[in-house]
Amino acid sequence: MPMEARAASCQSLPPAGRQDFGWLALLFILFCIHPPALALERVVLQLKHIHQFQFAGYYAAIEQGYYREAGLDVQLAEGVDGRRVDEAVLSGQADYGVGGSSLLLGRLAGKPVVVLAVIFQHSPVVLLMRQQGGAPDVRRLEGANVMVGAPGDEASLLLSKMGIARNAMLHVPSSDRAGDLIAGRISAISAYSTNEPDYLDRAGMPYYQFTPRTVGIDFYGDNLFTSEHELRRRPERVKAFRAASLRGWQYAMRHREEMARLIHARYSQRHDIAHLLYEAQQMELLLQPVLVEPGYMNPLRWQHIADTYAAMGMLPAGATASRAYQGFLYQPQVDADLGWLYLSLGVAGSLFAVAAVVHFTSLARERRRSERTIRQGEVRFRTMFEESPMGIALIDTVSGQFRDINPRYLAITGRSLEQLRHCTWRDITHADDVAFEQEELAQLLAHQLQGFRHAKRIVRPDGAIVWVDAAVTAIETAGEGGPHHLCMLEDVTDKRESEALIWQQANFDALTQLPNRRMFHERLRHALAQGRREGARIAVLFIDLDHFKEVNDTLGHHQGDILLIEAARRIRLGVRETDTVARLGGDEFTVILPDLDDLQQIDRIARHILGSLQAPFVLGQEQAFVSASIGITLSPDDADNIEDLLKHADQAMYVSKGAGRNRYSYFTPALQVAAVNRMRLSADLRTALRERQMQLHYQPVVDVRSGHLLKAEALLRWNHPQRGLLAPLDFIALAESSGLIAEIGDWVFHTAAEQLQRWRAQGHAIGWPGLQICINQSPLQFLREGEAPGAWLRHLQALDLPASAIVLDLTEEVLQAAGSGVVRRLAELRQAGVQIALDDFGSGLASLTQLQQCGIDYLKIDGAFVHRLAPGASELALSEAIVTVAHKLGMRVIAEGVETPAQRTLLLGMGCDEAQGFLFSTPLAIDDFNLRWLAQYSLAT
Repeated sequence: MPMEARAASCQSLPPAGRQDFGWLALLFILFCIHPPALALERVVLQLKHIHQFQFAGYYAAIEQGYYREAGLDVQLAEGVDGRRVDEAVLSGQADYGVGGSSLLLGRLAGKPVVVLAVIFQHSPVVLLMRQQGGAPDVRRLEGANVMVGAPGDEASLLLSKMGIARNAMLHVPSSDRAGDLIAGRISAISAYSTNEPDYLDRAGMPYYQFTPRTVGIDFYGDNLFTSEHELRRRPERVKAFRAASLRGWQYAMRHREEMARLIHARYSQRHDIAHLLYEAQQMELLLQPVLVEPGYMNPLRWQHIADTYAAMGMLPAGATASRAYQGFLYQPQVDADLGWLYLSLGVAGSLFAVAAVVHFTSLARERRRSERTIRQGEVRFRTMFEESPMGIALIDTVSGQFRDINPRYLAITGRSLEQLRHCTWRDITHADDVAFEQEELAQLLAHQLQGFRHAKRIVRPDGAIVWVDAAVTAIETAGEGGPHHLCMLEDVTDKRESEALIWQQANFDALTQLPNRRMFHERLRHALAQGRREGARIAVLFIDLDHFKEVNDTLGHHQGDILLIEAARRIRLGVRETDTVARLGGDEFTVILPDLDDLQQIDRIARHILGSLQAPFVLGQEQAFVSASIGITLSPDDADNIEDLLKHADQAMYVSKGAGRNRYSYFTPALQVAAVNRMRLSADLRTALRERQMQLHYQPVVDVRSGHLLKAEALLRWNHPQRGLLAPLDFIALAESSGLIAEIGDWVFHTAAEQLQRWRAQGHAIGWPGLQICINQSPLQFLREGEAPGAWLRHLQALDLPASAIVLDLTEEVLQAAGSGVVRRLAELRQAGVQIALDDFGSGLASLTQLQQCGIDYLKIDGAFVHRLAPGASELALSEAIVTVAHKLGMRVIAEGVETPAQRTLLLGMGCDEAQGFLFSTPLAIDDFNLRWLAQYSLAT
């Protein structure tokens, strides 16, 4: 139709018809701009876990229609234990997923994942540990059952950073974590601060909570992510899905109660509404919606996470600079389709006329709406300000006066609004922290800084100190009459205390509060460096408590701990203020004596320590006696490095033990040679029994008057393949320190008892069935082996030997450690018929009371006394006194080391009962003993 005709036809329409035609034209234009809605695209979002408030933003985006507006039909897939979210997304089972910071590990391992948005600004992962009394100490988890997730889990990294190796714990498969912890099946779990603590609190279970952030492990929590494949093929869908999800999170965090009811009604009843609200409250601290826009992620923060993984050996250094990292963080692209731009300009021109008509009629309405929006924004901002979990204050930068303060700021400072109105920030800040903040504010006023962060102390009116992390930002304020700044505070007092506790546990012994091995090494390293600079000498003392194991085994570990605490106190009192006393473990202590200008100082300190430790230790109703063996080495004389100094001091300490204990010895080069020999001999000792190198020799014990054989003492010998025949003095100390003494002692007992049984079977009863075997037992074995007496008695019964055939030789060390357990064990043996002999009497400190309490049958006078017996000698008087007292107490006396007829005559004169020594016979191998003594007696009878 010609233009004129169309115009004529329009003019011929009635007014109403022309109006309808105009509306039809407008509808046509709008149809071009907004075509009919297409079918929604179906996408799947894979969640990490089961439905709970942790995913509230996605429920809100569905229920509020944000996904529908974006043209998406979103299906939520619950997490399943053992199913990895990234694998579900990369395999195409899901289009999007919710994952942790371990996505970075996957990306650098070659998985094409892309993080779209960070939801949790801080990870909710914590370590929950059962309270077991005492201070919280993660070292108790060594050897315990735990559920702590994979090696990349923040709880695993926390334990690793605190020195607990992963293989030092027993890992239990994940199940009902909170239930297993409550039931005591496990000692610790990796948990979410938003979840498990609520159930533990409800159960009334006491627990410790360790947060990875206290040791510098600050990871992002939940992250929304997709695959590179999805991003390349559908960039617009990715953009729309991300935007709708973040809108959902904004809504969810503003309507927490509504979302809790919605989740409970439509998604899951596993958690009640109270728990969902608990989740929401805890999540606010992790999302920080007031301070951070949902979805915000900082590339520097991801670099920090990569650096943390690298420090733990899970990533190489500088991983974020690699090509594999490129593209890991999503960056929205600006739409570059110019065709749509031209179309939009054309449509805009077409609508300009219509808009002009509508503009003036809606201007007033729009102004009213804008004013209402501004008022709503002000109310919303004020609500956020008042309800913020962080303390916020508006402060006049010049005067320091407070202009506006939220309730949390008041709570942190411990003051009322009226009190803060009448003071400045300087008045509430610790005096030592004012100068730094004042300097930073000066730079803020000079526009050299826009803001700064720092840690400082707030002093409350009652004098209490509160540690805070403060963030200060310059802010423009209309009509306030000068520059102002916004100060935001976060109370980190608990975090500081946790960090201090962790540092204390890592560097100090929990029992004695002395520096531990780690701190000792650090201080010795510092002392050595200072000594090199100043040319000064340093001494290291290695202290080992004598007889401590006996006290620990007889009186119990609790009393042993009390003794160690008191010993640590006494050692500290014996050194200078500049010296370091440390406990390496067990009953081993070390002392660092730096800056020595007089070597006699070492002797004075060592003597003082020895003297203080000799005083009795009062342990409840008992008294214990210990002494100390001290080894001393010097730097730079003996060595100038930590390893060699400790080795030399340890060798010198063993010299002190070998020389009789309760003394100190200095290191000499010859000790190193002896230490090497001792190490080789210890290694040989482990195979000696198996290769039948051990043998027993027998020395007769005779009646002093008649010379008749009464007993045979079994004496251990080691027939070493290279060193020849070795006496016990050469290897028993090694057997005790290596733990072989029990095995060797059992072999001696069984072998001696079986020999006696053979003698009796052969008819060599020496005239009567009373021949006895004397068996020496190590004090360490006697005090440790609670079951040994019973086993020995059963063995005698199996051999059809009476218990009275055995005389057990014990040293005075057993009596010195005699608590109720030792007395009871001796009583059990004597009741069974075993006789007890006290060996080397006179060489120790055994008292008459102890002799009476322990029911001793024989006193054996030490050979050192017998050797010096002579008319008028003090040893003669002492020996006579021993014999007299022993007879008064109902004991018989055996003299050891009798070598001359004159000694025998003196012993006979004082009434000594029995004797042994070279005068009668040396220790003999079994064949020689049979030939000389049994055959001789058979002929005599």
